Amino acid sequence: MLFQWCKMAIKAIAGNKMRSFLTILGVVIGVVAIVVLVAIGQGANRSVVSRIEGMGTNLINVSIRARRTNPVTLKGLSELAQNELIAQVAPITNVSGTVKAGVTTYDDGSIQGTTPGYEKIRNWTVQEGRFLKQPDIDNRTFVAVIGSEAATEMYGTTHVVGETFSLNGYAMTVVGVLKENGSSAAGSNDNQILIPFTLSERLFSQRGITSFYVSAVSSSAVPQAQKAVENYLKEAFHNYNTDSFGTQYSVYNQSEMLDTLSETTATLTLMLGGIAGISLLVGGIGIMNIMLVSVSERTREIGIRKAIGAARGDILMQFLIESLVVSLMGGILGLLISLLAVKLLGPILDMTLVIPAWVAWMAIGFSVFIGVVFGMYPANKASKLHPIQALHYEG
Repeated sequence: MLFQWCKMAIKAIAGNKMRSFLTILGVVIGVVAIVVLVAIGQGANRSVVSRIEGMGTNLINVSIRARRTNPVTLKGLSELAQNELIAQVAPITNVSGTVKAGVTTYDDGSIQGTTPGYEKIRNWTVQEGRFLKQPDIDNRTFVAVIGSEAATEMYGTTHVVGETFSLNGYAMTVVGVLKENGSSAAGSNDNQILIPFTLSERLFSQRGITSFYVSAVSSSAVPQAQKAVENYLKEAFHNYNTDSFGTQYSVYNQSEMLDTLSETTATLTLMLGGIAGISLLVGGIGIMNIMLVSVSERTREIGIRKAIGAARGDILMQFLIESLVVSLMGGILGLLISLLAVKLLGPILDMTLVIPAWVAWMAIGFSVFIGVVFGMYPANKASKLHPIQALHYEG
């Protein structure tokens, strides 16, 4: 019986090809919208998570808001680094300046002042030469470590140890070139121009540490290491403000960043899926509309079937299965189009887009649900037709 109902449903759909196509198209658009938008949301989440993880290992970031009363010093950070839970501590300052190598002006460089250990915090590897050393910090040496992109743009090669360039008119010597690292949440890791922190203070007239990174000895030690950092800051700011945390400085770790990001992207993905779901509801309304038209057009057919013994349940199932076939065809076709769309959009958006299995099943399930809900009323209406009235219906 089920096979017979399906056969009749396909025959009825094929009998009105254009009308059926437009009805199925409404479901297709809804499914594609849901699947593709959720895939983009998931892809964006994975992309940003990988970039945050690429910022460093067991990372703790500290931002200092205080300016006039900033007690954080290089000496204090050096003492903090002696804590057994902390692997590395490095201040970081971002500055802007004019970089010229011969006649080439490099405008895309990210100039930062820092100290030894920063490369370990960020998981960077020196490809040639060396990283900054403590004598460079103590003597404000005019040296720099540059990224592979910066080296290529400035000199046309990465073999540039010993070469010089000017920074705001000051001659700088390249002592190291970093191995290619790609990008992170902080931006490109290959356009870096790293100079001694003390030299950046001198050249750019900046005083005080406004930001520094801390790397815990292990991922399990991050909470304790963060507590040690907070205790250091609380003690440092003790004479300036009895309640400094959140006003004079802020401390957050990589896990907190990832948790916040996951919550945000989950909410965004849910919102996108909900918006896309509206288009699938519109497709369901289209199914109901076309099924009501079909019931009206086939009133005499219903009357004849009832007159020769068809039960009310038979008529109801016939039209309900017809609605289900339309919605299921739209769901499957929409899923196939979504797979193609994801493959095309991945390179364009520079993301790895994958359709999770639960999203695919949800899309198919939702389209079937739409077929049942919006097909029930027309099917029920058809099943309630009185055979005598149906036979006398003139259309």
